[in-house]
Amino acid sequence: MSDSALESLLARAAETLKSARHAVAFTGAGISVPSGIPDFRSPGGLWSRFDPMEVASIGALRRDPKRVWEFLVEAMDFFGRAAPNPAHLALAEMERAGRIRAVITQNIDGLHQEAGSRRVVEFHGGCQTFYCTGCKAPHDPGLARKITASDIPWRCAACGGVVRPDVVFFGEGIPQAALHEASRLAAQADAVLIVGTSGEVAPANQIPANIKARGGTVIEINLGPTLYRDITDIRFDAKAEEVLPLLASRTCC
Repeated sequence: MSDSALESLLARAAETLKSARHAVAFTGAGISVPSGIPDFRSPGGLWSRFDPMEVASIGALRRDPKRVWEFLVEAMDFFGRAAPNPAHLALAEMERAGRIRAVITQNIDGLHQEAGSRRVVEFHGGCQTFYCTGCKAPHDPGLARKITASDIPWRCAACGGVVRPDVVFFGEGIPQAALHEASRLAAQADAVLIVGTSGEVAPANQIPANIKARGGTVIEINLGPTLYRDITDIRFDAKAEEVLPLLASRTCC
C-alpha cells in the first residue's frame, strides 16, 4: 500500500470514528499474533498439531481430560509469555478517548484487558478464570500457569473434579451473558472496527454483518482475504500493529 493510499484510508476511517456515536471493535486471533500467540488455524498453529475435537471439545474433556490438559499447558505457555502489542494498546487508547465504546473479542488470551481496555466482551470466554467441573468452585488462574505434565489433569482438591478454564469448548454454546452483551452492543453500533479475524467462526462472525445491516460503517484491518469483503466500507490490507496506532493518533487528539 502506498503512503498516499494509506493516508487516504486513515483520513476516512478517522472521520468515521470521530463522527460515530457508538463504535465498537471486533477482534480475532490475528491481533494477538504479534504478541507471540499463533493463530491456531494458520499453518504451524496448534490445530496443525492437535485435532481440536480431541483436545478442545467438551466431549474430549469428559473422555480424556489428561489429553486436553496437555494441550492447555502448551496454549497457556503462549499466553503466559505474551504481552499486549501496539494494536491492543491503540484500541485501549481509543476507548479512553471515547472513539470506541467496547471491544468484542473472540480471543481468550486476556491481552485487551492487560492493555487497558475496560469494556471487553469475551465472546468465547477467557483463560483468566478456572473452575471445577464437579463442584463449580473457582480456582486460582495463577496456579494454572504452574501446572506441569506431571500435574495433569488439574483436579479440585475439594471434590476431585477436573478443573477447566472458563472458555467455550467445541460443542458448548456461547455464554448467555456474552451473547446478550455482544448483541446489545451490535444493536447500538453505528460503526465497527474489524481487526485480525477472517470471519470463519460462527456465530461470532455475524456481529459485523448485523451492524452493517442496521446501516453501520464497517472498517476492516486484515492481511489477506476475508469473508467480510462484501460488507467492508474501508479496508486496510495491512498489519494491525502498524495501522491501529496511526488511526488512534488521528482520532484521539
